Amino acid sequence: MTITSLLFDFDGLILDTETTDIEAWRVIYAEYGFDYPKENWSQTVGGWGASDFDPARYLHQLTHDSLDVETLRKRHHHESEVLILRQPILDGVEDYLLQAPHLGLRLAIVSSSPHSWIDNQLSRLGLTKHFEKIICGDDITPGHTKPQPDIYIKALDELGITPSEAIALEDSPNGVTAARLVGIFVVAVPNTTTLQLKIEGADLTVPSLASLPLQELLARAAQRAPT
Repeated sequence: MTITSLLFDFDGLILDTETTDIEAWRVIYAEYGFDYPKENWSQTVGGWGASDFDPARYLHQLTHDSLDVETLRKRHHHESEVLILRQPILDGVEDYLLQAPHLGLRLAIVSSSPHSWIDNQLSRLGLTKHFEKIICGDDITPGHTKPQPDIYIKALDELGITPSEAIALEDSPNGVTAARLVGIFVVAVPNTTTLQLKIEGADLTVPSLASLPLQELLARAAQRAPT
């Protein structure tokens, strides 16, 4: 079947917010003499709400309850936001967004993050106009974000397409798993942070979207046998 739609993750795929989020926590943890635990944060990457790990509360516990949890959260939010504002759109993303309409492709965001975050960031970057649908974690049942398939099932339903008509663009293990559970052709595009994680199950893995021209991606996806 012909590919009609590209489904974009946001955090780590369009903007490298995952690296900035983790870097801000690393700095805060280091200030109190601790390492930010990879085994915990890796569970949350690409799956906002999929893990109950709370960095602020965990540091609160490590310091024997000597730090205020809300103060830590506010500090992290401020420091990560400063870093995010310095981040460029990741390589190849804008080319895909500009080329897609000329190839008859529909575009959607499929993100575990909430609308309050995604909508604001897309607006700030001037990207909202490119996307027909924006499906976020608060559009589905709480606790059913990536790696659960629910958010992709909803995206397909909103667009009125089948899995074989879509390509998912993801950067994390949670995102890749969610797309594959629905039977969508998925491209893994690891960023600085998710490159450290084991990403399995993707149909293709590339260092950036700039390294894979959109027309070549469509040709390769079309070669996959129907599922």
